[in-house]
Amino acid sequence: MTSTDPSTTGSSPAQVWNLPNILTMIRILLVPFFVWFLLADAPGLASESGPWRWAAVVVFAVAIYTDKLDGDIARSRNLVTDFGKIADPIADKLLIGSALVMLSVLGELPWWVTLVILVREWGITALRFFVIRYGVIPASRGGKLKTVVQTLAIFLYLLPLAAIAGWLVWVAFAVMMVAVAITVWTGVEYVIEALRLRSRGRQAAADGGPAAP
Repeated sequence: MTSTDPSTTGSSPAQVWNLPNILTMIRILLVPFFVWFLLADAPGLASESGPWRWAAVVVFAVAIYTDKLDGDIARSRNLVTDFGKIADPIADKLLIGSALVMLSVLGELPWWVTLVILVREWGITALRFFVIRYGVIPASRGGKLKTVVQTLAIFLYLLPLAAIAGWLVWVAFAVMMVAVAITVWTGVEYVIEALRLRSRGRQAAADGGPAAP
């Protein structure tokens, strides 16, 4: 979500508490309820088809929908703020990260999958901050595809597929493997782009441009 109008990127309370940012905060507040619902229906961490599990599925779906909705509203009504630029990706990572960790805690998703995705997500976030002195790494189409496939894979894992049809479990696993592959691939892309950005920044400084630390 970007804007060239400085009047929309301030940090006054009136600007911060617009509809897109409120939806983002709702998404963050939904995370603990999502986690609790997953645990509430898992006595001994073994159940995955009770009513609370379905409640967790609904909460996850609602949270994902608010992610799309706040972006659409912010762009269409020119309500982009600095707060939103920071809070929106944090909300996304909290939701996705919580879902992955809980699925691993419940024994439904291998821990290595969760670790690979989380290391990539938080690693790239740290990398963005590290190279911001040289410029901004733009979001790629691969990154957007990664988010979509990750979300679909997690949603499938949250559903009680074993109770519906056993073979659907393998479908969920296959989609998750695709998500892992895209996650790693786009992570490598971002690292390469960060190195190029850093190199160009240093070269510009050496040629007499703005000095880079």
